Amino acid sequence: MAWSFRKLGWFGVAACAWPLVSVAAAAAQAGSGTAAGDAEPPAARYRAVLEQYCVTCHDDRLRTASLSLQHVELADPVAHGDVLEKIVRKLRTGEMPPPGARRPDAATYDAFAGWLEQQLDAEAAARPTPGRPALHRMNRTEYANAVRDLLGLDVDVTGLLPQDDSTHGFDNVADTLGVSPLLLEQYVNAARKVSRLAVGTADVPTAAATYRLSSDLEQTDRFDGLPFGTRGGVRVEHLFPRDGHYDIRVRLARNVNEVVIGMQEEHEIEIGLDGARLKLAAVGGGKYAKASGLDAAAVTVDADDHLIVRHRVAAGRRAVSATFIRKTGALAEGGGFGGGVPLVGSLVITGPFDAPTGPPEADTASRRRIFTCRPAQAAGEPACARQILSTLARRAYRRPVTNTDISVLLDFYEDGRRDGSFDDGIELALRRMLASPQFVFRFEQAVEAGRVAPLSDLELASRLSFFLWSSIPDDELLAAAERGALGRPGELERQMRRMLADPKAEALVTSFAGQWLYLRNLRNASPNPRIYPDFDHNLRDAFRQETELLFGSLIREDRSVLDLLAADYTFVNERLARHYGIPGITGDHFRRVAVTDPRRRGLLGHGSILTVTSYGTRTSPVTRGKWILENLLASPPPPPPADVPELTENDPDAEVLSMRERMAAHRANVVCASCHTKIDPLGLSLENFDAVGRWREVDAGVAIDAAGALHRTEGGAAIDARGALPNGRSFEGPEGLREALLSQPDVFVRAMTEKMLIYALGRGLEHTDAPAIRAIERAAAESDYRFSALVMGIVNSVPFRMIGG
Repeated sequence: MAWSFRKLGWFGVAACAWPLVSVAAAAAQAGSGTAAGDAEPPAARYRAVLEQYCVTCHDDRLRTASLSLQHVELADPVAHGDVLEKIVRKLRTGEMPPPGARRPDAATYDAFAGWLEQQLDAEAAARPTPGRPALHRMNRTEYANAVRDLLGLDVDVTGLLPQDDSTHGFDNVADTLGVSPLLLEQYVNAARKVSRLAVGTADVPTAAATYRLSSDLEQTDRFDGLPFGTRGGVRVEHLFPRDGHYDIRVRLARNVNEVVIGMQEEHEIEIGLDGARLKLAAVGGGKYAKASGLDAAAVTVDADDHLIVRHRVAAGRRAVSATFIRKTGALAEGGGFGGGVPLVGSLVITGPFDAPTGPPEADTASRRRIFTCRPAQAAGEPACARQILSTLARRAYRRPVTNTDISVLLDFYEDGRRDGSFDDGIELALRRMLASPQFVFRFEQAVEAGRVAPLSDLELASRLSFFLWSSIPDDELLAAAERGALGRPGELERQMRRMLADPKAEALVTSFAGQWLYLRNLRNASPNPRIYPDFDHNLRDAFRQETELLFGSLIREDRSVLDLLAADYTFVNERLARHYGIPGITGDHFRRVAVTDPRRRGLLGHGSILTVTSYGTRTSPVTRGKWILENLLASPPPPPPADVPELTENDPDAEVLSMRERMAAHRANVVCASCHTKIDPLGLSLENFDAVGRWREVDAGVAIDAAGALHRTEGGAAIDARGALPNGRSFEGPEGLREALLSQPDVFVRAMTEKMLIYALGRGLEHTDAPAIRAIERAAAESDYRFSALVMGIVNSVPFRMIGG
């Protein structure tokens, strides 16, 4: 069959997603009008404030920061809305006028900002301007989740689809999810592999899957999911596509000279499947213990050749493991080649061999999901095929299916059935479904230019599902949308709370928080091992899990989002507890513990945040300060000029400067000072945490000599962790920074709301979205900023629920 783009239904799909414009929100009460007996109009009064404190720098001549306020009409939010929102943001954060300049009193700040917000919010309520419908392609994560929820099949799509570009901090923004002929071909190929795995067609080729362990993974303790009395190793969930025999092979870790490490003594390694032992084998000792020098690589080349077992496995997802039996005293350093004990380097699963023809013997989860009927005779096949495809297409397309939809799929079914079995016909039709634009794209109604309209219930269900689950709606949500029930009082909130309680809401942790907080960057974090020898893959993974578990607890327990800054609890395993100096924690599993050290409370004390905002050789106050401004204060600094010089490294032959002194020297450059004046104080307040999040009182420092070699400097000065917010409020250390941020909770919550709204809408924000953000924050404040209140505010907002032309 010819798989042309026209036949697949791709013809006419735009090559890039349409840009989205902003959507306004309902007005919220803020600010004040003319006081009783005060004859001066508010616009004139605040214009005088603007002239006195702002226009001096922001006039037509100077245009500081490329902004002139000389002719801005404060009472005209239509003509000058974008500039007025900039003024509001600077007033609310207290950034302008800059510290050290003449500034109005706090009451004037609040009244001026409140009055401007009132004008802007009233205009947004009178004339909402929601965004245009977007051609929104599923990103890679959403595609995998949709396949899981549609077919009950977990598929690793990293080898099938390319990594998605990110903009505005997220990889689900429609403007960057473009389409090209090559990408369309990859979706077709992905559909082919997924459909064959789901149905279990007979022609699954023999293939090998390799699970490699990180070279810096510490394997001294038992890992979760592995038997007690073991150490190290690996446990993977592997999808066996067909019943058949498979080879499970373990490769031991080798050093840079390809010598198998830890061979001086004999050790036992266990290979298992679904918790049952398949093989117990000995490694090391004997001839391997006597090998040394240049002969070691040749002698140990076959040290793991016998670590293979062939076993018959039924189709489906199975747990495969390889781990060492713990030996008393086996963890001593030295001995062997490259270390005291052998380590698992990789696990390779190859098969199937001698796979039977016809349907799988095992009734897999995906086949149960697909084959809702099974025809006993050929005469019943067409009706059964229609039932199967109608059921799947309704979920896949997120709407009731039409006769045309089913007709197209039945054509493919008949082609497959003509050349093969009933299952082959269903597989080909499913392949067509998974490659269809109706599955891959989210379509929304077109609205006449200049008009606005509410989303249909079906469109709203898709937005809600992709927001909370990064996946398609389930049957309950889809059925409610088909009935038109989402507009009934309380129904949308009921659905939202149900969905947040579902395990699929973990997508908010891994996709939203993972990108907002830069947790995804941890995979690339590589602190220099000569400076931070204790950092390894175990610690990297523990950092990530700690922060994910904290964010997940907010969702599960519906806690205040302020706990991200103030939480007096965290989650640790033995490896992370040892890093933080928390006693009494043993084992690889994570558990909730009280935080007794106030410096460690909330995100600002998490090793994940402190590591991704550092360099491999040192801390970075600039990166840390920028992270705080962007993610906690919604006040990102502008990009640096192209010719800004790098921070000077210490010269081992010269006087060693503290980080604060080096940053001060950097700010001496006038070009640098304008931004670093507000960036550096925030980052320097966290300087007691080193580049891997350990607490320190002295900055010993690292120097680089002329040859490029690293040197730890002797001694060092006590760390000065004084800092300041952009509004000039001073504080000291991470505790002071946390308290300063919590003193203006509305600023932090609005910052988080902005990030979450970008993620929920799949587009960047415009100034016309600001009224909605304020309304969401104010409504959430009435519920102590509980997580569900923030989500409900977004779901009820005009940007989320309306569409414009």
